[in-house]
Amino acid sequence: MWYTNYRQASGGGRTGGKYGGRHGQRQRRKRMKYVLIGCGRISPNHIAAAQNNKLELAAICDIDPSCMEDKVRKFKLGGSVKQYTDYREMIETEKPELVAICTESGKHAQIALFCIAHGCNCIIEKPIALSIADADAIIGAAITHHVKVCACHQNRFNKSVQIIREAIDMNRFGRLFYGTAHIRWCRNHEYYDRASWRGTWEQDGGALMNQCIHNIDLLRWMMGGEIDEVVGMTDRLNHDYIEAEDMGIALIKFKNGSYGIVEGTTDVYPNNLEETLYIFGEKGTVKAGGQSVNVIEEWRFSDLLDDPEEVKAKFHENPPNVYGYGHTPLYADMINAIAQDRQPYVTAMDGKRALELVLAIYKSAAEGCRVKFPLEACATMDFAGRFPDAEKRRK
Repeated sequence: MWYTNYRQASGGGRTGGKYGGRHGQRQRRKRMKYVLIGCGRISPNHIAAAQNNKLELAAICDIDPSCMEDKVRKFKLGGSVKQYTDYREMIETEKPELVAICTESGKHAQIALFCIAHGCNCIIEKPIALSIADADAIIGAAITHHVKVCACHQNRFNKSVQIIREAIDMNRFGRLFYGTAHIRWCRNHEYYDRASWRGTWEQDGGALMNQCIHNIDLLRWMMGGEIDEVVGMTDRLNHDYIEAEDMGIALIKFKNGSYGIVEGTTDVYPNNLEETLYIFGEKGTVKAGGQSVNVIEEWRFSDLLDDPEEVKAKFHENPPNVYGYGHTPLYADMINAIAQDRQPYVTAMDGKRALELVLAIYKSAAEGCRVKFPLEACATMDFAGRFPDAEKRRK
């Protein structure tokens, strides 16, 4: 299982490895130079992951100096970490080996393409971009410039998710019938007031693109990846001050004959309820729940290879927030991918697949039709104006 390999690579095993343990200390390569672009809500998870993996945090960048000062203070970064308000200047001056891009989603592609052109490996927060064209440009540029790009879908590294994936790889489910992804969260007016770009088609998208895309990624990954068609419905039920949807439901037909259901919302009262993934097959049933798919709640297989109660007890994490514990192993894998000249566990193409599915749901809902795959050209801005009067009401 990948999680075991990660522990060994990071020194969690008895003998250590290239990046840890007694032998690892002697073999350790020079610390990788790392910079962070965007110091908002998700950035603490990236800074913590960089520190946990012993990266050389050389600089941080944000257009708001107070956001940088806040992270310097919280993480006791000190004067050795430089601060920039222009990411171009930072990249050209610092020449980092690894960059994390944590800005508003609509700027991911522009920043990533600049970094890639300057030879930087990139971890890009979800979604990787807001259009198929931009995602393709990132994938193509990474190939041209021989760098690695990781889409930050950190929930793939949850212990609960890893054991489900292992069961799929071992064919314990037999034929896959269907899977469902449920995201029942709350986002109130205050959340959107803190950042004017949230809920806009140009810089964010709605509940499916922002809050639900991690579980949507897991569903597509678990069910075989290749999609035949999608039917979706979206609406804005409770947030008339944002441009995009706050609720979405979709039916997915995969090319292997299985089906998927997505049901996601930010309308739950009074706070986040759950993020749950179900997988149903001819020989197995699994449910992973909790705040961010980090608790095995059901584990039933006809092969009886393990005790369901032991599995549920072992794979039961309780992270402090919905972001979970996945950033640190995601960073560890990316560091190893660069050192070993291989693709990261979560690739830019994986990021595109999650984006493609969300955009297909948007397209189906807007046009009232089934959407066939692959999706050739689509962007969040194609749906601007679908729910009118948001800007006036936000004020």
